[in-house]
Amino acid sequence: MDLIVGMGEYKVSNRADDILRTFSLATCVAVTVYSPLKKAAGMIHVVLPFPFDRKDRAERPGYFAETGVPLLINTVCRTYGCKQEELLIQIYGGADSRLEQDIYNVGKKNIDAVKAALIGMGLTIVKADLRGKESRTVSMEVKTGRVEIHRRPI
Repeated sequence: MDLIVGMGEYKVSNRADDILRTFSLATCVAVTVYSPLKKAAGMIHVVLPFPFDRKDRAERPGYFAETGVPLLINTVCRTYGCKQEELLIQIYGGADSRLEQDIYNVGKKNIDAVKAALIGMGLTIVKADLRGKESRTVSMEVKTGRVEIHRRPI
């Protein structure tokens, strides 16, 4: 069954027939987590690097890299009995804006915040497909941890 991960959402599963899927990542970043030992997976669709205030931090933790990445990792580990060191982490997205004068540089800031959150937890990224001028749809098979990417120009 397809489990759709919307903007600012995360999903976890250990059901072999599930596929975690998020659509149209541009400046957003998807983080996938897979435990080959437990056959458990998770995915988050990060929209921004940091919460604006305490209310955002509490109400929309999955929306932000700083709060969402630890939430995803901890949920997978707690729910399925995984150890952090067994997790295979991949990150996707963080495209450059279509605007020539992108003063905000959200894609790069999202990537940097995701990497900082993972490093802060002592985790290593095993694969990354980042930046560029294309959006990505990311699908992950829970049974195998296999990730498939479909790209489209922005």
